[in-house]
Amino acid sequence: MNTRLRYLAVLLLCGLCCGATNFALAQQANCAANEFCNEGPALSTIPADPRSLMLQFSNATIERWPSGRFVAPGSPWRWNYELGVLLDGIDAVWEDTGNPKDYSYIRDSIDPFLGPDGTLVTYKAAENQLDNILLGRQLLLLYRTTHDPRYAEAAAVLYRQIMHQPRTPSGGFWHKQSYPNQMWLDGLYMAEPFYAEYASLFHHPEAFRDITHQFALMQQHALDPATGLLYHGWDESKQQRWANPQTGTSSQIWARAMGWYLMALVDTLPYYPPHDPGRKTLLTILRSEASAVVRYQDADHGLWFQVMDKADAPGNYPESSASCMFVYALAKGVRLGYLPHAYLAASQRGYRGIVSRFVRHGPGQSLDLTGTVKAAGLGGDPYRDGSYSYYLSEKVVTNDPKGIGAFLLASAELAKIQTVSAPTHQHHR
Repeated sequence: MNTRLRYLAVLLLCGLCCGATNFALAQQANCAANEFCNEGPALSTIPADPRSLMLQFSNATIERWPSGRFVAPGSPWRWNYELGVLLDGIDAVWEDTGNPKDYSYIRDSIDPFLGPDGTLVTYKAAENQLDNILLGRQLLLLYRTTHDPRYAEAAAVLYRQIMHQPRTPSGGFWHKQSYPNQMWLDGLYMAEPFYAEYASLFHHPEAFRDITHQFALMQQHALDPATGLLYHGWDESKQQRWANPQTGTSSQIWARAMGWYLMALVDTLPYYPPHDPGRKTLLTILRSEASAVVRYQDADHGLWFQVMDKADAPGNYPESSASCMFVYALAKGVRLGYLPHAYLAASQRGYRGIVSRFVRHGPGQSLDLTGTVKAAGLGGDPYRDGSYSYYLSEKVVTNDPKGIGAFLLASAELAKIQTVSAPTHQHHR
């Protein structure tokens, strides 16, 4: 049955059901539009060659979204974390290829936001959004390669945000000004790799104690003992409707949140001083969470489900961006010696599943990445209650910048493992 017919059929069934909630209706419609909810898609015959796919997707990205602009013409454009994920992927490609085109794409994407004195155009410090920190990693890359002081000053703007970021009573960063006393797993990826890289580059060794504390707080308070995985969010005040009144945690284990967390660990660790005690803490967390993540990898197709620990629940589906993030984090963990070599097989199996289930031929000779959930969060307006049905109600899209960025990271990492000689322009990835 094609996607359109499945969509209409689900809508008809939903219309016949009495008392269905809006979340349930959205969940059913979203499932109908997602080819993995029922019988599954026809598998792709595209070869799972990481370097070839990395190059095809990076070239398509540069052509599809000039200067990193993935919004419709005429739409507002501002400093944003989705561009940060996308450019993290292009950065990994450039590290592999050394192609000036990839580097120029990063610079052309960042420079429109940069004022002559290093100010960041469209960035609003008062929002205190951890999401705004992620793109600072590209400022540090550009500073290292050009020594242009504007990039250093712009990165310092983001570092100053971290220094003044509101904190929970336990010292954890608020996810943003409008989400008081809340820590989300997303925020670890948005802030900590930049925080660590900046501290390493500009000699702030005292920062690593604080960085370690952010990970330790979430590991302590958001951990689900039954699965070994972490819940998406933790409200230390326990005031949010989505928060468990005893623990403060949200109720579901969202795959991409765990993906952010694992990527944050493998991207932060390389900047730690070798003898910093926090390094051992992060390694312990990474090994524990990698073990838990692999336990929830699907035995048949090697992918991970949108709600990780409920693979058999109605409407749940394999999700592409989280699967890419896990593939990347596991492979990088192996390459850098943080994880046992056995994890590489899980990473490679996940990659084959991603290519067979999510990579599709697009217009002309291009390739598309399907099956990425557009967004998910907690609270806000309209209010997101963090329920199982909520996570399944969010829209699933093709060629999302977060999905593409994560796919490039996964592809580049596996290509790197296959390469005997390292490139000469490595920059601490």
